Amino acid sequence: MTTQKVPETRLCSHTLTSLHYRDKNLVEDLLGRRTFTEVMVMQILAREPRPVDMRIVDAVLIVLMEHGLTPSAIATRLIYMSAPENLQGAVSAGLLAVGSSFVGTMENCSRLLDRIQAAGDADAQKAEALAIARQHKAERSAVPGFGHHLHKPVDPRAYKLLEMGRAEPDLKGDKVAALMTLSAAVDEVAGRAITINATGAVAALLGEIGVPTGVMRGFAVISRAAGLVAHIVEEQQSPSGRFIWDTVEHAMPTVIDHG
Repeated sequence: MTTQKVPETRLCSHTLTSLHYRDKNLVEDLLGRRTFTEVMVMQILAREPRPVDMRIVDAVLIVLMEHGLTPSAIATRLIYMSAPENLQGAVSAGLLAVGSSFVGTMENCSRLLDRIQAAGDADAQKAEALAIARQHKAERSAVPGFGHHLHKPVDPRAYKLLEMGRAEPDLKGDKVAALMTLSAAVDEVAGRAITINATGAVAALLGEIGVPTGVMRGFAVISRAAGLVAHIVEEQQSPSGRFIWDTVEHAMPTVIDHG
């Protein structure tokens, strides 16, 4: 008869007189000594964050925090209008929109970068990138991490992030190289230049500091939560929820099907 292993956690422990985050004493080691971002990276990646990690993560969190009246922000504002006593419910409603179409698309792109890297040498990686680009063209779907409906000819956020990444001597550069290989393939298959967008650059840079693909969307959730709180503050000061509701109600016709 086998004994089932009891689950365990390494994230936090406490005694009657102390509390620890992993191996750090909250009061003695962290409060007043570390920033929120440092402790967050330490908790998520289970290692001591390097200065380069802090620069990359801070840049990523700033880029992802605010995107205007996107579906997540609209959801937050409408839910807050409906239940103003429940700020956390409004924020959580907006966070549910962080997914494969908006905000969280760095995860989709990172999977493609993983595929390209796993293909082998440079020639094999180029072939894999072309296969990816051709598949998406055949399916008439955008390649995750590429294209933008507002920013043309380039998404300035993406190229600033990549510039920052290339300036870091402590980064290997392999994820950025995979992204550029994919970018060349996307342009070749499209027959024109397609911008790398912000989440494409985010995928490469988070990969450079060792964030696993399956965890990347969590950074979007953390960042967007702050942005959604700002939307609630603005909603408190200048309500727009009713305006959004009325606009949709008047703009969208009602069709009655009599059979």
